[in-house]
Amino acid sequence: MASQLETTGTLERRLTISVNPADISSKVQERLRSMAKTTRMPGFRPGKVPVRLVEQSYGPQVRAEALGDAISRAFGDAVQEHGLRVAGQPDIAPTEAQKDAAEPTEFTATFEVYPEVKLGDPSALEVDRYTASVDDKALESTIDVLRKQRTTWKAVRRGGKKGDRATIDFTGKLDGEAFNGGSAEDFPMVLGEGRMLPDFEAGVLGKKTGETVTFDVKFPDDYGAEHLAGKTAQFEVTVKKVEGPELPEVDAEFAKQMGQEDGDVEKFRADVRSNLEREVRQRVQSRTKTAVMDKIVGLADIELPKALVEQEAESLAARMREDLAARGLDMRKAPPVPTDAFNEQATRRVRLGLIVSEVVRENALQAKPEQIRKQIEEFASTYENPAEVVRWYFSDRDRLAEVEALVVEQNVVDWLLSKAKVTDHEVGFDELMKGLA
Repeated sequence: MASQLETTGTLERRLTISVNPADISSKVQERLRSMAKTTRMPGFRPGKVPVRLVEQSYGPQVRAEALGDAISRAFGDAVQEHGLRVAGQPDIAPTEAQKDAAEPTEFTATFEVYPEVKLGDPSALEVDRYTASVDDKALESTIDVLRKQRTTWKAVRRGGKKGDRATIDFTGKLDGEAFNGGSAEDFPMVLGEGRMLPDFEAGVLGKKTGETVTFDVKFPDDYGAEHLAGKTAQFEVTVKKVEGPELPEVDAEFAKQMGQEDGDVEKFRADVRSNLEREVRQRVQSRTKTAVMDKIVGLADIELPKALVEQEAESLAARMREDLAARGLDMRKAPPVPTDAFNEQATRRVRLGLIVSEVVRENALQAKPEQIRKQIEEFASTYENPAEVVRWYFSDRDRLAEVEALVVEQNVVDWLLSKAKVTDHEVGFDELMKGLA
């Protein structure tokens, strides 16, 4: 059917479309006849209900569905006819001339289209690239972390020092009265870890098994418990046990505990180095990718379809609600998550998505099958049975799509790094791996 296109804004368009009443009536009768074969009504056998009775009960609903389908088809045909890329859902309404008609057949569809993205010169961008290496010091530091995770404790007769574990009973009082949460028995604390308030650790430090001491503890002004914030409490502490740490030796037994079945210490060290190098590579790639994506948005200045930004903001709000529910929050009692709080993030994500899509299209950066397989094999290499993991990925289209998206992102990163002005930054191992222990 013929349609008329109007440009009503930079990205807004309006289509006037019409539907054929005869086609709608034909579809209505077809559906009613089909329903009559399965509809049940008192006094009639199944499949014997007259079509006119079915129409009396379900006619308006069926007619509305047929009209909706006809409008949808007409809109789709018009979009294809005019070569439009529709962003978001159209707002469809009867035309002014048809608003009072019993059965309107002419409608307007108002919607936005995707903007034309004209990429600028990538050589004008300045991008940071990050590198890092795994040296012997980093290897030994990581092995020490693994040893500390398997610390055993042995009783000592001296006073507790930093790194020791003290098991204590304590009672805290404010103005001579015990307060909630201020008492415990057989409470273990590792001295020097900073998990207790500084005054409390200082009071226990240096004390031997069997000693009982009393000292003051000043709570910070911003302490989480309001009844304690800014106040000074008196604690009585009895040290029941002081133990020193004993770390395992890096020997055959330790290597076996870490998964090296034959206990070969050198193979164990090689495995740790290999895992570290993989982790370091992934982390610097992630940093570099973030740096690239922060800069690539400068390749084009485009107006964004409001519908896409609204959809993305709603999607981010929905994820937030799901995350809060997963953490145990009763969302029926919680305040609503405002969608507009995500507008800035949504705007950036939509802009980035449109520009990256154009970079991929214009430079043929789509993921190649061999790239996808290589990425999957790299994921699989960390598992005991890599071949099974590869099969697992290739057996599901959604999982393959996720890997494909990662490969495309890396293609975009590599492309911009080959075009832009790149500044390399060496990241220290400790800084890069912060939080790993």
